[in-house]
Amino acid sequence: MATKVRLQRRGRKNYPFYQIIVADSRAPRDGKYIERIGSYNPNTHPATITLDFERALYWLQTGAQPTDTVRNILSDEGVLLKKHLLGGVTKGAFDEAEAERRFEAWKNSKSQLNQKIKDKDEEQKRAEAKVRLDAEKEVNKSRSEALAKKRAEEEAANAPAPVEEEIPAVEETVEVAEPAEPVAEQVVEVKTEEVPVAVEEAPVEEAPATEEAPVEEEKPATEEKTEE
Repeated sequence: MATKVRLQRRGRKNYPFYQIIVADSRAPRDGKYIERIGSYNPNTHPATITLDFERALYWLQTGAQPTDTVRNILSDEGVLLKKHLLGGVTKGAFDEAEAERRFEAWKNSKSQLNQKIKDKDEEQKRAEAKVRLDAEKEVNKSRSEALAKKRAEEEAANAPAPVEEEIPAVEETVEVAEPAEPVAEQVVEVKTEEVPVAVEEAPVEEAPATEEAPVEEEKPATEEKTEE
């Protein structure tokens, strides 16, 4: 029986993920399978892969043929490299210790490369988040300025400006009118007091002038002339 290592679709609409299975090559894609050896989720970045390394290696050694997508997955996980190294041990090119050393060196370099990719992705995400945050700040600032301007215009339109101007004018007229009456009373009182003083002093000064006038002395002179 020819066996294949392939993907079996799972998940919902527009969000698929896959199981890595070993099945008969004649079975339908989503039909029965012999064994499930892992899963593959392409919706994350990077894609999430879980794999039973030993079982995948076993099925490859027994002749199972992977599909193109599964071959790429197995290559990234190092299953194909481990199969190649074990083939070199079988042929006598090197021993198992050397094969294990080479595989560990490849695994370390692969992990470092994956870490660099993850760091780069995280840095890019932080930069994008910062750009979005700055854009949101600018939008919020423009909105707050527009809102403040609108409120100021509404307050200026609703402010009772004419009433505030008339109220001080009325208060000023009232304040001026109140002290005007007592000033008039004081003026009248001063005039009434000064008038009698002027009347009393006038006869006192004129009386002696009338008495000293030589009107009576001239009369005898006229009589003497007439006698002569």
